[in-house]
Parts: sequence; C-alpha cells; structure tokens
Amino acid sequence: MSAEVPRRIVLLRHAKADWPQVSDHDRPLADRGRKDAPAAGRWLAGAGVHPGLTLCSTAVRARETWKLCAPELPERPRTSYDERLYEASVGELIAVVNGVDDAVRDLMLVGHNPGIHGLADALAGEADGDTRARMNRGGYPTCGTAVLTFTGGWKSVEHNVARLVAFWTPQA
Repeated sequence: MSAEVPRRIVLLRHAKADWPQVSDHDRPLADRGRKDAPAAGRWLAGAGVHPGLTLCSTAVRARETWKLCAPELPERPRTSYDERLYEASVGELIAVVNGVDDAVRDLMLVGHNPGIHGLADALAGEADGDTRARMNRGGYPTCGTAVLTFTGGWKSVEHNVARLVAFWTPQA
C-alpha cells in the first residue's frame, strides 16, 4: 500500500475503571465502564470507522474495554496487546505509531490518560468544527474516542500532522 494514502488514527481512552485493592495495572472496569465500552464500539461502527489494527494497553481496564468494544464492530480488527501503551508519554506513543507497518490503513490505540489525550491534541494540527474544543473541554473522559486523519506513512506521524475529524464520549 502506498505511503501517501489517507489514514485514520483512532484514540480510545479505556472505559471507567473501578478502584479495588489491586495494583493500578490490574484495575478492572466499573459497572459504568462495562456499559460505555460497547457504546464506543457501536459509535465507531455507525461512524464507519473500522480499524485494521488495534494496539491495546496490557492493563486490565484497557483490555476489558477493547473486549467489550470490538464485538460491536462489523469485523474484529487484528489486535496486539502492547505493554508500551501503559503509562506512555506522547513521545512514546508517537514512537509506537511510527513503527506500524504501512499496510495498515486505519489504526486504533486503546490506552490511558494523559497520554491518549496528549497524543490527540499533539497530532491535531487542524480540527473540524468544534471537535478540538469538545475534546479539551472535559479533559478527555473515560471511553472518549478521537478520530484523526492524515496522509502519509506511519513513520511520518509527528506533531500537527493530522486533522481531528471526530470526538465522541459516552455522555455526549
């Protein structure tokens, strides 16, 4: 696939997690998170967003979010659970994206704040309508989902390269 094709990056913050007496990495979803995660999948399917590859944090709450979101899509994308997404900085997330094979047209990351919000904000050189204001107003809530587009190869992903075309939250 040519490196100059239009591509999408979907950034999904994990759904609402519970706070039991376990390590942060092992926190499961709360009841609200188990309700919101499938709603995110339905929104993605309705918006015609069908990632070819999903990279998901290894944290329990991220894996549970993805496992509830994915069945709502028309076709389950190839999925890789990647420990680099847990507690990742914007720079670390960009490095992960830069390593994606150009055969992938649409990529989804399922991760955590502040990295996911920071990445969406950093990549969005432009935004449709009020999407940036809506994304930044609420601090990128749990299960918040941003869709960005750009043209080029994954190695070219850097600050301001993309256009923020959609932002969804379960409370919207």
